[in-house]
Amino acid sequence: MTAALLLLAAYLIGAVPTSYIVGRLTRGIDLREHGSGNLGATNAFRVLGWRAATPIFIVDVAKGFLPVFFFPRIDATEAIAWSLGYGAAAIFGHMYSIYVGFRGGKGVATGGGVFLALAPLAALGSLVIWAVLVFATGYVSLASIASAAALPVLIAISGAPGAVLALSCGLAIFVIYAHRANMRRLLRGEEHRFGRRGRARAEHAGGEADQ
Repeated sequence: MTAALLLLAAYLIGAVPTSYIVGRLTRGIDLREHGSGNLGATNAFRVLGWRAATPIFIVDVAKGFLPVFFFPRIDATEAIAWSLGYGAAAIFGHMYSIYVGFRGGKGVATGGGVFLALAPLAALGSLVIWAVLVFATGYVSLASIASAAALPVLIAISGAPGAVLALSCGLAIFVIYAHRANMRRLLRGEEHRFGRRGRARAEHAGGEADQ
């Protein structure tokens, strides 16, 4: 019973719409109606600026990390399945928030927080890949896709339990699927690039990945 309630709590924590709240408080706007329309740190960066986006990113990571790290200490069970369940619930909550009409981000930052608790070295390696690609190319979407795809490989190398590897594979598939429109824009050369002048069409399309 306790674990089931914690599973619900993990979803509700993950569902906290950080970027929506910050957008309302700082600019009086609904981020679902601006930029790409996603409630993630990347769209917040584009619309609100880095000062607002940085704490949004940190909180979104924490939404995944905290339930996975702390809830197993409360439910008094050593079953890895519950830890994975807490992580999946937090990611699902971030992507489909009950507080804002089941809208949300694409799960990258919150998923990173989940694996920071489950497999910290692999998660940090994936973050390094993301940062290097963003710096080298300016494409957040490409960096998000590549880091998500690399995560299962890094987890397999780290020797984490098979269940953790399975969850990372599921997250990678979901993140890549969520970025299918970004991949089409990348192939057409229309994807938005941070810090670089892009095509006007890409700006209107909201062509970037939301965390």
